[in-house]
Amino acid sequence: MRKHMPKTFTLLASSALLVAAASSAQAQADRSGWPDNFTVGTASQGGTYFVYGSGWANFIADELGVSGGGEVTGGPTQNLALVHTGDMAFGLTTMGPASDAVKGESPLAPGMKMDNVCAMFPMYETPFSITALSDSGIESISDIPDGARIGFGPAASTSDTYFPAILETLGVDFERRNGGWSDLGGQLQDGLLDVVAFAAGIPIPAVSQLEVQTDVNIIEFNEEELATVLENFPVAEFMIPANTYTTLEEDARAVSMWNFAIAGCDLPEDFVYEVTKATMENNDRMRSVHRSAETTIPENIKHNTVLPFHPGAARWYEENGYEIADDMIN
Repeated sequence: MRKHMPKTFTLLASSALLVAAASSAQAQADRSGWPDNFTVGTASQGGTYFVYGSGWANFIADELGVSGGGEVTGGPTQNLALVHTGDMAFGLTTMGPASDAVKGESPLAPGMKMDNVCAMFPMYETPFSITALSDSGIESISDIPDGARIGFGPAASTSDTYFPAILETLGVDFERRNGGWSDLGGQLQDGLLDVVAFAAGIPIPAVSQLEVQTDVNIIEFNEEELATVLENFPVAEFMIPANTYTTLEEDARAVSMWNFAIAGCDLPEDFVYEVTKATMENNDRMRSVHRSAETTIPENIKHNTVLPFHPGAARWYEENGYEIADDMIN
Protein backbone atom coordinates (compact mmCIF):
# COMPACT_ATOMS: atom_id res chain seq x y z
CA MET A 1 0.00 0.00 0.00
CA ARG A 2 1.43 3.38 -1.01
CA LYS A 3 2.12 5.74 1.84
CA HIS A 4 1.28 9.41 1.36
CA MET A 5 3.91 12.00 2.18
CA PRO A 6 2.86 14.60 4.71
CA LYS A 7 1.69 17.82 3.02
CA THR A 8 4.33 19.84 4.90
CA PHE A 9 7.12 17.64 3.59
CA THR A 10 5.75 17.91 0.04
CA LEU A 11 5.62 21.69 0.28
CA LEU A 12 9.17 21.86 1.67
CA ALA A 13 10.46 19.59 -1.07
CA SER A 14 8.73 21.65 -3.71
CA SER A 15 10.15 24.84 -2.22
CA ALA A 16 13.63 23.35 -2.20
CA LEU A 17 13.31 22.40 -5.85
CA LEU A 18 12.13 25.88 -6.72
CA VAL A 19 15.04 27.46 -4.83
CA ALA A 20 17.51 25.11 -6.52
CA ALA A 21 16.01 25.90 -9.91
CA ALA A 22 16.12 29.62 -9.19
CA SER A 23 19.73 29.36 -8.02
CA SER A 24 20.64 27.44 -11.14
CA ALA A 25 18.90 30.01 -13.32
CA GLN A 26 20.64 32.80 -11.43
CA ALA A 27 24.02 31.10 -11.90
CA GLN A 28 23.32 30.82 -15.62
CA ALA A 29 22.19 34.46 -15.71
CA ASP A 30 25.35 35.57 -13.89
CA ARG A 31 27.43 33.89 -16.61
CA SER A 32 25.43 35.25 -19.51
CA GLY A 33 28.02 37.89 -20.36
CA TRP A 34 31.07 35.78 -19.58
CA PRO A 35 33.60 35.07 -22.33
CA ASP A 36 33.62 31.55 -23.78
CA ASN A 37 37.39 31.44 -23.29
CA PHE A 38 40.24 33.60 -22.12
CA THR A 39 43.96 34.08 -22.71
CA VAL A 40 46.60 35.26 -20.25
CA GLY A 41 49.55 37.26 -21.58
CA THR A 42 52.72 35.95 -19.91
CA ALA A 43 56.28 36.40 -21.29
CA SER A 44 59.01 34.21 -22.81
CA GLN A 45 59.53 30.56 -21.93
CA GLY A 46 62.18 30.04 -19.26
CA GLY A 47 60.92 33.00 -17.24
CA THR A 48 58.70 33.06 -14.16
CA TYR A 49 55.85 34.88 -15.93
CA PHE A 50 55.37 31.99 -18.34
CA VAL A 51 55.32 29.35 -15.59
CA TYR A 52 53.16 31.43 -13.22
CA GLY A 53 50.75 32.72 -15.88
CA SER A 54 50.22 29.40 -17.65
CA GLY A 55 49.71 27.54 -14.37
CA TRP A 56 47.30 30.18 -13.08
CA ALA A 57 45.33 30.15 -16.35
CA ASN A 58 44.94 26.37 -16.15
CA PHE A 59 43.82 26.62 -12.52
CA ILE A 60 41.17 29.26 -13.31
CA ALA A 61 39.96 27.30 -16.34
CA ASP A 62 39.49 24.19 -14.16
CA GLU A 63 37.96 26.11 -11.27
CA LEU A 64 35.41 28.09 -13.29
CA GLY A 65 34.81 25.72 -16.18
CA VAL A 66 35.90 28.25 -18.81
CA SER A 67 38.48 27.35 -21.45
CA GLY A 68 41.68 29.35 -21.00
CA GLY A 69 45.46 29.27 -21.17
CA GLY A 70 48.67 31.26 -21.09
CA GLU A 71 50.34 32.68 -24.18
CA VAL A 72 53.98 33.62 -24.83
CA THR A 73 54.37 37.41 -25.22
CA GLY A 74 57.06 40.06 -24.96
CA GLY A 75 56.24 40.51 -21.27
CA PRO A 76 54.75 43.27 -19.09
CA THR A 77 54.82 46.15 -21.56
CA GLN A 78 53.23 44.16 -24.37
CA ASN A 79 50.72 42.57 -21.98
CA LEU A 80 49.47 46.03 -20.99
CA ALA A 81 48.86 46.86 -24.66
CA LEU A 82 47.20 43.50 -25.41
CA VAL A 83 44.82 43.80 -22.47
CA HIS A 84 44.07 47.46 -23.24
CA THR A 85 43.05 46.63 -26.82
CA GLY A 86 41.03 43.57 -25.74
CA ASP A 87 43.26 41.12 -27.63
CA MET A 88 43.75 39.31 -24.30
CA ALA A 89 41.44 39.20 -21.30
CA PHE A 90 44.21 38.97 -18.73
CA GLY A 91 47.91 39.66 -18.45
CA LEU A 92 50.78 39.94 -16.01
CA THR A 93 52.64 43.21 -15.57
CA THR A 94 55.10 45.10 -13.42
CA MET A 95 54.31 48.43 -11.76
CA GLY A 96 57.02 50.38 -13.62
CA PRO A 97 55.70 49.63 -17.12
CA ALA A 98 52.12 50.01 -15.80
CA SER A 99 52.89 53.52 -14.60
CA ASP A 100 54.32 54.41 -18.02
CA ALA A 101 51.28 52.92 -19.81
CA VAL A 102 48.62 54.87 -17.91
CA LYS A 103 50.57 58.10 -18.49
CA GLY A 104 50.77 57.45 -22.23
CA GLU A 105 54.51 56.81 -22.10
CA SER A 106 54.63 53.15 -23.13
CA PRO A 107 57.46 52.54 -25.62
CA LEU A 108 55.06 50.38 -27.64
CA ALA A 109 52.43 53.11 -28.02
CA PRO A 110 53.81 56.56 -27.20
CA GLY A 111 51.04 59.05 -26.46
CA MET A 112 48.33 56.40 -25.92
CA LYS A 113 47.00 56.39 -22.36
CA MET A 114 46.05 52.79 -21.66
CA ASP A 115 42.85 53.29 -19.67
CA ASN A 116 41.26 49.88 -20.29
CA VAL A 117 43.66 48.10 -17.94
CA CYS A 118 42.54 47.25 -14.40
CA ALA A 119 44.38 45.54 -11.55
CA MET A 120 43.12 42.22 -10.19
CA PHE A 121 45.56 40.84 -7.64
CA PRO A 122 49.18 41.10 -6.42
CA MET A 123 51.61 38.46 -7.65
CA TYR A 124 55.14 38.84 -6.30
CA GLU A 125 58.14 41.13 -6.40
CA THR A 126 60.46 40.96 -9.39
CA PRO A 127 64.10 41.15 -8.28
CA PHE A 128 66.70 42.51 -10.69
CA SER A 129 69.60 40.07 -10.59
CA ILE A 130 72.72 39.35 -12.64
CA THR A 131 74.10 35.94 -13.59
CA ALA A 132 77.45 35.03 -15.16
CA LEU A 133 79.36 31.76 -15.57
CA SER A 134 81.81 31.12 -12.75
CA ASP A 135 84.71 30.63 -15.16
CA SER A 136 84.15 34.15 -16.57
CA GLY A 137 85.78 35.66 -13.49
CA ILE A 138 82.84 38.10 -13.14
CA GLU A 139 81.99 38.20 -9.45
CA SER A 140 80.73 41.77 -9.10
CA ILE A 141 79.20 44.51 -11.24
CA SER A 142 82.55 46.30 -11.38
CA ASP A 143 84.08 43.10 -12.84
CA ILE A 144 81.88 43.30 -15.96
CA PRO A 145 84.33 44.19 -18.75
CA ASP A 146 83.82 47.05 -21.22
CA GLY A 147 81.86 45.87 -24.23
CA ALA A 148 80.40 42.88 -22.37
CA ARG A 149 77.60 41.10 -24.23
CA ILE A 150 74.62 41.31 -21.88
CA GLY A 151 71.24 39.66 -22.40
CA PHE A 152 68.33 41.73 -21.08
CA GLY A 153 65.39 39.48 -21.90
CA PRO A 154 62.69 40.10 -24.51
CA ALA A 155 62.61 43.54 -26.13
CA ALA A 156 60.44 46.00 -24.16
CA SER A 157 60.23 43.64 -21.16
CA THR A 158 60.64 45.04 -17.65
CA SER A 159 64.25 43.89 -17.64
CA ASP A 160 64.95 45.39 -21.06
CA THR A 161 63.22 48.65 -20.10
CA TYR A 162 65.05 49.28 -16.82
CA PHE A 163 68.17 47.10 -16.49
CA PRO A 164 70.22 48.71 -19.30
CA ALA A 165 69.63 52.16 -17.77
CA ILE A 166 70.50 50.82 -14.30
CA LEU A 167 73.82 49.38 -15.53
CA GLU A 168 74.64 52.52 -17.53
CA THR A 169 74.06 54.57 -14.37
CA LEU A 170 76.52 52.27 -12.59
CA GLY A 171 79.12 52.89 -15.29
CA VAL A 172 78.89 49.56 -17.14
CA ASP A 173 79.68 49.64 -20.88
CA PHE A 174 77.99 46.80 -22.81
CA GLU A 175 76.52 45.39 -25.99
CA ARG A 176 72.78 44.95 -25.61
CA ARG A 177 71.20 41.62 -26.58
CA ASN A 178 67.55 40.52 -26.43
CA GLY A 179 65.76 37.17 -26.43
CA GLY A 180 63.70 34.79 -24.36
CA TRP A 181 65.15 33.79 -20.98
CA SER A 182 65.70 30.14 -21.96
CA ASP A 183 67.47 31.20 -25.15
CA LEU A 184 69.67 33.72 -23.31
CA GLY A 185 70.54 31.13 -20.67
CA GLY A 186 71.66 28.80 -23.45
CA GLN A 187 73.74 31.56 -25.06
CA LEU A 188 75.40 32.29 -21.71
CA GLN A 189 76.28 28.63 -21.29
CA ASP A 190 77.64 28.46 -24.86
CA GLY A 191 79.87 31.51 -24.35
CA LEU A 192 77.86 33.75 -26.70
CA LEU A 193 76.98 36.09 -23.82
CA ASP A 194 79.06 37.33 -20.90
CA VAL A 195 76.19 38.19 -18.55
CA VAL A 196 72.43 37.83 -18.34
CA ALA A 197 70.59 40.59 -16.45
CA PHE A 198 67.36 39.03 -15.22
CA ALA A 199 64.26 40.78 -13.97
CA ALA A 200 61.91 37.93 -13.09
CA GLY A 201 60.26 36.26 -10.13
CA ILE A 202 62.47 33.90 -8.21
CA PRO A 203 63.52 31.20 -8.57
CA ILE A 204 64.02 32.02 -12.26
CA PRO A 205 63.60 28.73 -14.18
CA ALA A 206 66.44 29.56 -16.60
CA VAL A 207 68.87 30.20 -13.72
CA SER A 208 67.83 27.02 -11.91
CA GLN A 209 68.45 25.10 -15.13
CA LEU A 210 71.88 26.70 -15.57
CA GLU A 211 72.84 25.67 -12.03
CA VAL A 212 72.14 22.04 -12.89
CA GLN A 213 74.34 22.18 -15.99
CA THR A 214 77.25 24.42 -15.01
CA ASP A 215 78.73 26.65 -12.29
CA VAL A 216 77.34 30.17 -12.16
CA ASN A 217 77.82 33.37 -10.17
CA ILE A 218 74.76 35.26 -9.00
CA ILE A 219 76.00 38.82 -8.63
CA GLU A 220 74.59 41.22 -6.06
CA PHE A 221 74.65 45.02 -5.82
CA ASN A 222 77.11 46.43 -3.29
CA GLU A 223 75.85 49.06 -0.85
CA GLU A 224 77.04 52.03 -2.91
CA GLU A 225 75.53 50.62 -6.12
CA LEU A 226 72.28 49.90 -4.31
CA ALA A 227 72.01 53.48 -3.01
CA THR A 228 72.60 54.86 -6.53
CA VAL A 229 69.92 52.64 -8.07
CA LEU A 230 67.35 53.40 -5.36
CA GLU A 231 67.90 57.10 -5.88
CA ASN A 232 67.44 56.99 -9.65
CA PHE A 233 64.82 54.30 -10.40
CA PRO A 234 61.28 53.27 -9.25
CA VAL A 235 62.50 50.19 -7.37
CA ALA A 236 62.71 48.97 -3.78
CA GLU A 237 65.48 47.18 -1.88
CA PHE A 238 65.18 43.39 -1.95
CA MET A 239 67.15 40.42 -0.62
CA ILE A 240 67.26 37.20 -2.64
CA PRO A 241 67.08 34.46 0.02
CA ALA A 242 70.07 32.13 0.03
CA ASN A 243 67.80 29.08 -0.32
CA THR A 244 66.50 30.33 -3.68
CA TYR A 245 69.46 28.86 -5.57
CA THR A 246 72.04 26.22 -4.71
CA THR A 247 74.72 28.68 -5.85
CA LEU A 248 73.98 31.20 -3.09
CA GLU A 249 75.61 30.76 0.29
CA GLU A 250 73.95 33.82 1.82
CA ASP A 251 71.19 36.30 0.96
CA ALA A 252 72.03 38.47 -2.06
CA ARG A 253 71.35 42.22 -2.23
CA ALA A 254 69.09 43.27 -5.12
CA VAL A 255 66.28 45.65 -6.08
CA SER A 256 62.73 44.80 -7.11
CA MET A 257 59.39 45.91 -8.57
CA TRP A 258 55.94 44.51 -7.73
CA ASN A 259 53.91 42.52 -10.26
CA PHE A 260 50.12 42.44 -10.58
CA ALA A 261 47.70 40.44 -12.67
CA ILE A 262 45.61 42.71 -14.89
CA ALA A 263 42.26 42.46 -16.64
CA GLY A 264 40.42 44.41 -19.28
CA CYS A 265 38.29 46.93 -17.39
CA ASP A 266 35.31 46.07 -19.64
CA LEU A 267 35.22 42.39 -18.61
CA PRO A 268 32.01 41.38 -16.76
CA GLU A 269 32.15 42.21 -13.05
CA ASP A 270 30.88 38.78 -11.96
CA PHE A 271 33.51 37.01 -14.07
CA VAL A 272 36.42 38.98 -12.60
CA TYR A 273 34.93 38.61 -9.11
CA GLU A 274 34.95 34.81 -9.45
CA VAL A 275 38.48 34.82 -10.91
CA THR A 276 39.74 36.97 -8.01
CA LYS A 277 37.87 34.88 -5.44
CA ALA A 278 39.34 31.62 -6.75
CA THR A 279 42.86 33.05 -6.76
CA MET A 280 42.75 34.76 -3.37
CA GLU A 281 41.09 31.83 -1.59
CA ASN A 282 43.43 29.12 -2.89
CA ASN A 283 46.96 30.22 -2.07
CA ASP A 284 48.12 26.61 -1.56
CA ARG A 285 47.11 25.85 -5.14
CA MET A 286 48.82 29.03 -6.35
CA ARG A 287 52.05 28.13 -4.55
CA SER A 288 51.97 24.76 -6.30
CA VAL A 289 52.01 26.70 -9.61
CA HIS A 290 55.14 28.66 -8.60
CA ARG A 291 56.84 29.24 -5.28
CA SER A 292 56.76 33.02 -5.74
CA ALA A 293 52.96 32.91 -5.29
CA GLU A 294 53.44 32.84 -1.51
CA THR A 295 53.02 36.63 -1.78
CA THR A 296 49.90 36.33 -3.97
CA ILE A 297 47.74 37.32 -1.01
CA PRO A 298 45.19 40.12 -0.51
CA GLU A 299 47.31 41.98 2.05
CA ASN A 300 49.63 42.97 -0.79
CA ILE A 301 47.06 44.95 -2.79
CA LYS A 302 48.59 48.01 -1.05
CA HIS A 303 51.56 47.78 -3.43
CA ASN A 304 49.41 48.91 -6.37
CA THR A 305 49.29 52.70 -6.44
CA VAL A 306 49.15 52.93 -10.23
CA LEU A 307 46.24 51.01 -11.81
CA PRO A 308 42.55 51.20 -10.82
CA PHE A 309 41.16 47.92 -9.53
CA HIS A 310 38.52 46.14 -11.60
CA PRO A 311 35.11 46.50 -9.87
CA GLY A 312 34.79 42.71 -9.68
CA ALA A 313 38.13 42.38 -7.91
CA ALA A 314 37.39 45.34 -5.64
CA ARG A 315 34.09 43.74 -4.60
CA TRP A 316 35.86 40.60 -3.38
CA TYR A 317 38.43 42.61 -1.40
CA GLU A 318 35.80 44.81 0.22
CA GLU A 319 33.60 41.83 1.10
CA ASN A 320 36.59 40.31 2.85
CA GLY A 321 37.62 43.37 4.85
CA TYR A 322 40.29 44.92 2.60
CA GLU A 323 39.76 48.60 1.93
CA ILE A 324 40.36 50.20 -1.45
CA ALA A 325 40.02 53.95 -1.94
CA ASP A 326 37.12 54.96 -4.20
CA ASP A 327 39.47 56.66 -6.63
CA MET A 328 41.38 53.38 -7.05
CA ILE A 329 38.32 51.52 -8.39
CA ASN A 330 37.48 51.79 -12.07
